[in-house]
Amino acid sequence: MPRLFILTLSLLPWIPVVPCWVTTQNEVSVLEGGSITVPCRYDPKYANHVKYWCRGSMREFCTSLARTDETSSTNPSKDKVSIFDDPAQEMFTVTMNNLKETESGWYLCGVELGNGWKADDVAYTKVKVIHGMSVENGMVSGEEGSSVTVQCLYSERFRESEKKWCRSGGWSSCLLAGSEGSYEDTSVAISDDRTGTFTVTLKKLQMRDAGWYLCSAGQQQVAVQVQVTPRASTKPVTSPPPPSQSAVYLPPPKPITKESWSSHRYMLESVAVCSSLLLLVGLAVLARKLWILHKEDSELRHFKGMKERFSDNPSGMGDLQHVPIAFHNKATMDVRAY
Repeated sequence: MPRLFILTLSLLPWIPVVPCWVTTQNEVSVLEGGSITVPCRYDPKYANHVKYWCRGSMREFCTSLARTDETSSTNPSKDKVSIFDDPAQEMFTVTMNNLKETESGWYLCGVELGNGWKADDVAYTKVKVIHGMSVENGMVSGEEGSSVTVQCLYSERFRESEKKWCRSGGWSSCLLAGSEGSYEDTSVAISDDRTGTFTVTLKKLQMRDAGWYLCSAGQQQVAVQVQVTPRASTKPVTSPPPPSQSAVYLPPPKPITKESWSSHRYMLESVAVCSSLLLLVGLAVLARKLWILHKEDSELRHFKGMKERFSDNPSGMGDLQHVPIAFHNKATMDVRAY
């Protein structure tokens, strides 16, 4: 029992603090040979504490790479790992350069509390170092007659690979950076710095230059869209004459949107359905009236025929003394003898 109590006390410093006072992004991806900068935010109460960056998935077994109390890491552009604390922004940043694929893994931002009874406050991030290609901007745009620049990034293993700039859909259009890592003509210039970037500059843009292109290094490719806008008119802009006092302001017509057209179409469909129903009901009533008139007309013609037949034969009238008479229509008093 005493041993269990001692073990519990020894684990107290490593129990996570809730809430967490240090935060950072969950994951960072970078091409091999490239650089990353990771922001680590902290609570204002940690402004005067030492901050550090280390590699590992457990803080008790983490390998320290940079600390704010060390003066050796001061040049983010050249140092392998550098750290910079900005208390005014309540944030410290870590920069790592020339990353290798083997450096992928878990890292953490830490704030040293200097208290043996309380663990340092930390936040984890996963760094992924991959090989391949990317572009700084997948879509570039320029005015007709101007120039645009595309930055094609590649990982370290493609440093000596052949670099190409191709029009999508036609490999015959590919332009190659030669052994010196450069190419230039009147419309395109390619320059490879052999450190992870080759730059393509499209000169004197024309409208036909708009479309999709490919940056290529070895077997890797990445697409770039180039947009060309028409050249701005050089004609002087004249202001319209001032409106007269009798002029009436008319607001611009309201554009027909999909929603407004749907509502109008729904109203038209409703009117059409109601009109069709009324027409069907009217036709049904008219057909019934015509049927009744046709039936009454047939009975009337039948009775008139009987009447004429007995008028031609008066002797038969005696036989009608005991014939029952049925009135089928009180309005016309039409009768039929049975």
